[in-house]
Amino acid sequence: MHASRRRSGRWMHGLAVFVYLFLYAPLVMVTVQSFNAGRFGTRWEGFTTAWYRALPHNQTAWEACRNTLVLALTSTTLATVLGTTLACGLSRGRFPGSQALQRATSLSVFLPDILLAAALLLAMAVVQTWCSWVRPGLPAMIAAHVTFQLPFVALVVRARLARLDPALEEAARDLGASGWRLFYQVTLPLLRPGILAGSLLAFTLSLDDFIVSFFTTGPGATTLPIWIYASAKRGLSPEVHALSTLLILASLILTVSLNLVERKPWTPG
Repeated sequence: MHASRRRSGRWMHGLAVFVYLFLYAPLVMVTVQSFNAGRFGTRWEGFTTAWYRALPHNQTAWEACRNTLVLALTSTTLATVLGTTLACGLSRGRFPGSQALQRATSLSVFLPDILLAAALLLAMAVVQTWCSWVRPGLPAMIAAHVTFQLPFVALVVRARLARLDPALEEAARDLGASGWRLFYQVTLPLLRPGILAGSLLAFTLSLDDFIVSFFTTGPGATTLPIWIYASAKRGLSPEVHALSTLLILASLILTVSLNLVERKPWTPG
């Protein structure tokens, strides 16, 4: 019995190691190649930090970073506010068509990106016939990203709402809390983990999105995925590996920071 359990434990540990290697080996390879002196990275030619020193002089890369961060932060903020409002309305409100709206929200999550991108491109063409000032570019990309981020935020926040004890809100009403005070001081603090999880998911979706951004981009609105795609067609530059390594480090810092923040209680002012 004990020998069988030990063999099963070793097998599970070996499987876990294989899964982690499968997931993180490409990231380790990118990090290693960012310090490779070889221009094309086909073989190791020595350690160097030249590609990191060259990054500040690559204006195209930094412009793509700036566009990506502006796009991700703006669209995530809008999607978080709208998605949280939609989740609260669907969970607490009862109105004609609420069930159909809930199903439509869930369906949007499973919609392929290429179909959404094509639909948004068609919608933009239709809008341009009425508003000639509407053009592909960063504002159009923000609107497009909010469109596919919003259902994810709404579903995550709704899942959190479903786990809340209704007695807490009822007790607050019995103590005389108004609708806004009830939401701000009771419901919102309880929803904070779901809102953070939904906003982090939306931010991640925006950062690595390529298809929707590619269909709605315009002059001066190149994002990192589009820039990396264009670089890959010409042969990846080591500067791409250096920038990717910095993004991996930033993602690690952001994840650890969010975990630390999540452990601290929050009391609204």
